[in-house]
Amino acid sequence: MVRPGGVDERLEVLRSNVDVDEGDVHSCLLVRPTLAAPACQTSRVAVFVYDQPILERFPTIVGGVVHAVGLANGPAPPDLVEGFRAEQAGVLERLGTRPLSELPSVAAWRRTFRGFGVDPTAYRSAVEALLRRLSKQGSIPSINTLVDLGNLVSIRHALPVAVFAQRAVPGSTTVRFATGSELFTDLGSGERERVQPGEVIFVDDAGLVCARRWCWRQALETAARPETTEVLVTVEGHHDGARADVAAAIADVEGLLRRYTAPARVSSLVPEFPV
Repeated sequence: MVRPGGVDERLEVLRSNVDVDEGDVHSCLLVRPTLAAPACQTSRVAVFVYDQPILERFPTIVGGVVHAVGLANGPAPPDLVEGFRAEQAGVLERLGTRPLSELPSVAAWRRTFRGFGVDPTAYRSAVEALLRRLSKQGSIPSINTLVDLGNLVSIRHALPVAVFAQRAVPGSTTVRFATGSELFTDLGSGERERVQPGEVIFVDDAGLVCARRWCWRQALETAARPETTEVLVTVEGHHDGARADVAAAIADVEGLLRRYTAPARVSSLVPEFPV
């Protein structure tokens, strides 16, 4: 994701698509090193940041983000449930007996996890865990509209898709290495635990650890619930071809959000330039 000139030129590899009322910009998404100041001053800013040490150690990372506000979430409508089931059937057919570890995107995430000291078979990336569940159980249950559309896009593109419910305080979500002082509330167990030094975490400006081990598990506080009206959706990859795959996945996220959640505003950043 680096163009000639170094990590700071990552700012040039993203294109912003922002839907706003004329003359009234309320959201801006940026993927940039933390050494650079935000380029837009707005009344409501959502910023997604890769800390510079992350970019330096993992130069293959490709990220795409969507910020949507004014959503209507709740039980997934019948046609979304039907589409999700059809997607699951199609993915199962395409996978056949192929080991998940042979998928380029999954293999790349395994290498990445090892790169920050995590055993990827003990802690699987979100996409590998989701596909593994589908392969073993034959289906993924419907939870709500936001979760379902995220899971649908994830299995379709074999990429981790995280849907983070945004809190009222505007600010940034930063992907960085943990110091070991941070606490995390596990979405699955609800237990409060201290993260390990050196693992990759997502942290907001208030210090909330939104996800740990990069794309292994989200925090309880960030779960998309029926009352959720604002989300930050992230899609990431490290494999060859990730730029096109992430861009396609982001387009799907946007389309599904517009179709099923009637957002007031949607902003996105997607990869634009080739390596």
